[in-house]
Amino acid sequence: MTDPAAAQPKSRQPDDPRRDAAAAAASTPPAVRELEATRAINQRIFDTSLDLILVVDRRGTFIRVSPSSLQILGYRPDELIGRSAKDFLYSADLDSTRNEMRLARRGREMRNFECRYVHKDGRVVPLMWTGVWSEPEEQHFFIGRDMTERLKLEQQLRQAQKMEAIGQLTGGVAHDFNNILTVITSTIDLLADAVAGDEKLAAVAKSIDEAAERGAQLTQRMLAFARKQPLLARNIDLNAIVMGMAVMLRRVLGEDINVKIAPAKDLWIAFADPSQVEDAILNLAVNARDAMPKGGQLVIETANEHLDEQYAAQNVEVIPGDYVAIVVSDSGVGMSPEVVERVFEPFFTTKDVGRGSGLGLSMVYGLAKQSRGHVKIYSEVDCGTNVRLYLPRAVSAEAAAVENVAPASEPRAIGRETILVVEDSLAVRRIAVSVLEGLGYRVHEAEDGPAALDLMQRFGDIDLLFTDLVMPHGMSGQDLLHKAREKRPDLRALFTSGYSEPFLKGRSDLNRDVPMIGKPYRKQQLAIAVRAALDG
Repeated sequence: MTDPAAAQPKSRQPDDPRRDAAAAAASTPPAVRELEATRAINQRIFDTSLDLILVVDRRGTFIRVSPSSLQILGYRPDELIGRSAKDFLYSADLDSTRNEMRLARRGREMRNFECRYVHKDGRVVPLMWTGVWSEPEEQHFFIGRDMTERLKLEQQLRQAQKMEAIGQLTGGVAHDFNNILTVITSTIDLLADAVAGDEKLAAVAKSIDEAAERGAQLTQRMLAFARKQPLLARNIDLNAIVMGMAVMLRRVLGEDINVKIAPAKDLWIAFADPSQVEDAILNLAVNARDAMPKGGQLVIETANEHLDEQYAAQNVEVIPGDYVAIVVSDSGVGMSPEVVERVFEPFFTTKDVGRGSGLGLSMVYGLAKQSRGHVKIYSEVDCGTNVRLYLPRAVSAEAAAVENVAPASEPRAIGRETILVVEDSLAVRRIAVSVLEGLGYRVHEAEDGPAALDLMQRFGDIDLLFTDLVMPHGMSGQDLLHKAREKRPDLRALFTSGYSEPFLKGRSDLNRDVPMIGKPYRKQQLAIAVRAALDG
C-alpha cells in the first residue's frame, strides 16, 4: 500500500543566491577558480596602485591605463587610452624610449629605464620604469614610479653637501684672512702714533684702520656662515629682542616701509646667541628693504613651532622637535626658485655691484645651523618673501615641566563632510589629503584653480574649500573662492599659505570671513582649523 505522505509532491525550496553561487563555485574546476582569483587580485593591484601602470601595443598606443594616471600626470585613464605615448612623452626622451621598446621586443626580458612624461599642467614628471614585452599578447607592460619627491630630496642633499663644502672653504679663507688682519690692526696703532704730527699721514693711517675694521666684520660674517664663530648661547626671550629692535628698524628702513611687529603670546624661551640673533634680524630686514625699492610692508613675528618627523622627512637637515621661530615677511619683488636655491651661498647676490657683500643671508644660514636650528625661505616673484628662522627651544626646568605634561589627545574623526583640497605642491597636498581622510572626511584634490573649478562642477557636494592662497596659472586661492561663490554663495572656505597671517592681513583684497592656517601645520592644528571653518 502506498504511503499517502510519500505520494505528496515535495515543496520547492525558495531560490537562495548564496546557495546557488556556492554550488556554482563548487562545480567550477580548481584551475579556473585559481585563475579567476588571480585576475581579481591583479585588477585590485591595477586599480589601487600608486605607481603608473600602462599597457601599450607595439606602436606605442595606450591600451590600458591605471587610475593613478590622474595623480601622477593629471590625466584620467580615458583621456589617454587610444592615444599614442609620444603625445605625452617629454620630447627629449622619445628616441631613447622607442629604443627601449625595440630592445624589449627582441630580448623578451624585463628592462629598467628612465623617461619623462609631461603633466597636464605642463611640468615635466620624471619616472623610473620597469617594462616587459609579452609576445602572445603583443603588448608592452610598464610600471612607472614618480621620482619627483626622491629627486627633490636628492637635490636637497646635494645642496647641503655643497653648502658644507663651501663652508669649509669659506672658513679656511676667513681664518687666514683674520691672521692677515691681525698683523694690519696690530701695526696700524704703531703707525698712527708715529705719524700723529702729520695730518695727511694721520688721515691715511685712519683710512687703513677703517678698512681693516670693515675686513674684520667681513670675516666675522664668513665665519658665521662656516659655523666657526664663537657663539655665546643662552636662554633668551625673542619677543623682548624683536620689540627692543623695533625703533631702530623703523629708522634704518625708512618711512616708506611699514614695519609691523607681531609678538606671539606665551612664547617659549629660545636658546641662542642674542647678539647674533639681532644681527640676523637686521640682515633680514635690510634685505627686505632692498626688495621693496618703492616701499611696502614688512612684518616681523615670533611663534612657537613643532617640526615633526613628516616635516623633517622633506627637509633633510631638520631634527624633529620644538623650535621658537622668527618670521620676517615682505611685500617686495620676490625671488625665482633658481635664486632661492642659491640665496644662502656666500657672495651670491642679486643686488647691483657695491650694494652688498652677499653674506647677509649666509650669516643667517650659519647661525641657524650652528645653533642646531633651521631656516626656510618661501618666495614668489612679484608677491614677496617669507623667511622663517627656527631656533631651538630652551631646555630648562620650566621647559622640562611643560614637556612632561601628557600630550593632548589625538583629534578624533569628527567629520564626514566633503572637502576640496587645492594645493600646487604635490608633497603638501598629499599630506593634507592623508590627514583629512584619516580624520574621517571625504576628500577631493586639485593642483590649481581651474582643476578645482572642474571638480566642483563634477561633484556638487563640496562642504569646504581648503585652498592655498598663492598658486600658479594665474588664479590665486582668493580668485578661486570668488569664482566658486558665484555659484555657491554659502560655500565655506579655509585659506593656507607659507606667508603669515599678520602679513596677509595687510592685503585689502582678502576675504575677511575666511580663516587661515599657516604652513607648516600639524595634524591637530589642521583638524581644529577645518572643524572650526565647517562649523562657522
